[in-house]
Amino acid sequence: MNVAGLVQSVDFFRLDANRKLSPERRSNLGQFMTSPATARLMASMFNAKEPNLTVLDAGAGVGSLTAAFVSEICSRRQKPRSIRSTAYEVDPVLSEYLQDTLNQCQVTCERAAIEFESDLLETDFIDDGVRRLRQEMFGEVRQFNCAILNPPYKKIGSDSEPRRALREIGVETSNLYTGFLSVVLKLLSPGGELVAITPRSFCNGPYFKPFRQLLLETLALRQIHVFESRQVAFKDDEVLQENVIFHGVKGASRSNVTISSNSGPEDEHITVRQVPYESLVRKGDPDYFIHIVSDEIGASVAEHMSSLETTLSDLDLEVSTGRVVDFRATSFLDMEPGADTVPLIYPRHFENGYVRWPKEPGKKPQAIKLLPATEALLIPGGIYTLVKRFSAKEEQKRIVAAVYDAARIDAYQVGFENHLNYFHRDGKGIPFNLAKGLAAFLNSTLVDMYFRQFNGHTQVNAADLRSFRYPTTQQLQTLGNRIGDEFPDQQAIDDYVQQEIFGLAKTKLKPLKAKKKIAEALEILKDLGMPREQQNERSALTLLSLVGIKPDTPWSKAADVLIGITPMMEYFKEHYGKIYAPNSRETVRRQTIHQFLDAGMVSINPDDPERATNSGKTVYRIESGLLDLLKSFGTSTYRKGLETYLASVETLKTRYAREREMNRIPIRVAEGKTITLSPGGQNILIEKIIEDFCAIFTNGGKLIYVGDTDEKWAYFDERLLKTLGVAIEAHGKMPDVVVYVEKKNWLVLIEAVTSHGPVNPKRRGELKKLFKDCTAGLVFVTAFLDRHAMLKYLNDISWETEVWVADAPTHLIHFNGERFLGPYEDK
Repeated sequence: MNVAGLVQSVDFFRLDANRKLSPERRSNLGQFMTSPATARLMASMFNAKEPNLTVLDAGAGVGSLTAAFVSEICSRRQKPRSIRSTAYEVDPVLSEYLQDTLNQCQVTCERAAIEFESDLLETDFIDDGVRRLRQEMFGEVRQFNCAILNPPYKKIGSDSEPRRALREIGVETSNLYTGFLSVVLKLLSPGGELVAITPRSFCNGPYFKPFRQLLLETLALRQIHVFESRQVAFKDDEVLQENVIFHGVKGASRSNVTISSNSGPEDEHITVRQVPYESLVRKGDPDYFIHIVSDEIGASVAEHMSSLETTLSDLDLEVSTGRVVDFRATSFLDMEPGADTVPLIYPRHFENGYVRWPKEPGKKPQAIKLLPATEALLIPGGIYTLVKRFSAKEEQKRIVAAVYDAARIDAYQVGFENHLNYFHRDGKGIPFNLAKGLAAFLNSTLVDMYFRQFNGHTQVNAADLRSFRYPTTQQLQTLGNRIGDEFPDQQAIDDYVQQEIFGLAKTKLKPLKAKKKIAEALEILKDLGMPREQQNERSALTLLSLVGIKPDTPWSKAADVLIGITPMMEYFKEHYGKIYAPNSRETVRRQTIHQFLDAGMVSINPDDPERATNSGKTVYRIESGLLDLLKSFGTSTYRKGLETYLASVETLKTRYAREREMNRIPIRVAEGKTITLSPGGQNILIEKIIEDFCAIFTNGGKLIYVGDTDEKWAYFDERLLKTLGVAIEAHGKMPDVVVYVEKKNWLVLIEAVTSHGPVNPKRRGELKKLFKDCTAGLVFVTAFLDRHAMLKYLNDISWETEVWVADAPTHLIHFNGERFLGPYEDK
């Protein structure tokens, strides 16, 4: 097993294990296994300079992280003398794979001249870790100088065994992942390193405060990596949550912290920035909130908000959570108001910044009965500022506020449902202008952007709102005075907040204007028909740099400039606060500029057409017709100009579609013979099967049959197949590719899965019947373009078959086979 292939090989264990674990079992474990790209990124964060490395992987699964760690260390120029791995896995299905992974790690280390020793502990990590720590009083506990973790994510009850065990070592937490990390922190040796991927939820809120305190007092954070998309870190498991990877050193001095981010593990376009430790964790913050600011726009937002000093107490305000938990009070609730009821307010009653009640009948009740039993659930009528505790999927903002005005509803008492927070003054209402100003402030884009820096989920707790600093009473009342019977649009709210609250704020960057310009550039790219892969922030910034648009520059001032890739990236940094890693230059060139050129949006080296395209002096210029269109963006003439422009220039998306139709795929099927397959569809995979799979696993074999999306019998060596005793009729349902390996007398039958299914038991039976007279041994292979495509079919694949994935061409998955690749006899 070579170093490069170790992680990839172990990933097949992950995929096969996922196939065997039921959703219920995985939920009970709370474990979502790590992808290769994420595992490699985590392993790369270690310094690991000790001559003897002791690495802990708690909740190891199939060992993806241990394999990534070993692969990383073995590939370095300076290698340690030894690696001792301790891996915990309580599930017997996973531990079987884990043992194979540790065996492969040993082989890899031996080839790198590194001693390797491993312990696989099939026991509960928290229980065993606490036991080890309790024994510390009787002797020295074994410690680790490296720990790499993807801990299980699952709530633990207050009277559960893990919770009681953790209390024995002074740890109080409500989730397994922070429980695992707490034990690991205590098992790390001084100077030991921890790298972990976790939900971002621990960064704020009251539930995780004890853990944050332990983490920050034990570990000096060195790097935090953020995934901008919630859908990518565990996409194979269809998990939707914000995740971070953090690296820290136990007991080290606190210095600058690297904050990095990208859209997901596979994205090469990484932003990086160095921040003082005090920017991450505010000095003296009693709640130990962790503020993760990945770019200068976010830093400017934080700078704005740090200029505020007023607390809720200074405003003589409190914030509480709505008292009515509807499912506990069903006997007191009515769908429609009546003479003996008072309003019950839900988030659905928010409309244009105010509460509108009642609304058209819906699924939720709108009234609560006025009874002695409900008095404790109600508060006096008046004016309140309300905030949703949970934002809906369609809402772009996390914080959504509205004003409840009893005068609009004519009710002397009211019930606020538990999905709302409400601002009040000693349990009663607050002045009208203050309520409007507070709602406007909370609804501003600036506050929403700030909130995301420390909040890693969609919930807005009352504790979060208490942690804020606010404008003064006078500022809020002045702001509220500008709000009429309906709240203005978002742009007006942001303008009012900037003028009344932050008019004198001195920051290097105007964050709202920068964010707006990026959003406008994205809108333009969509209008121009750019493929989805180019509808991203990187491409938006590239477009802005090509026409010299800064956050303050109107589109009418778009300029005709000559600019190269490196100056573009300097432009991103200087004017939009986006600092990308140096290796991102090639990403900008390959994944944005190349497509801009293909679309006719830019020209290359117009000042010197003879200049080599790979010259360090290469520059680009926006096309003149497009420049004219951009100058009209935001005006009444833009849409008409867009139609004219698109009529004269094909969109890149349309051109790519046409090229796929025109460019057939050439396939060499025999000596001196080439066929062409129709482009797209499964033929892309068939090309990879013939060029990669056959070259590696059936080298020297002869193609007998190749199917085509458009023409089923694209190539058929009928004579050769007949010599093997097989005669196929025209209606026979052939596999997509058939190869004969003469030296082994194998007939390899390959199904390419894009639109049709794999070799499942039914299909295997059909193929055995179709080739029943074959004198060669039958080998059944299912091929996929990538592992993600394979996941939905794993449960269908027949035993005694092979699986090949084009994005890892040198590996096979064996389904219950004792051979690497070969035929099986009927039993």
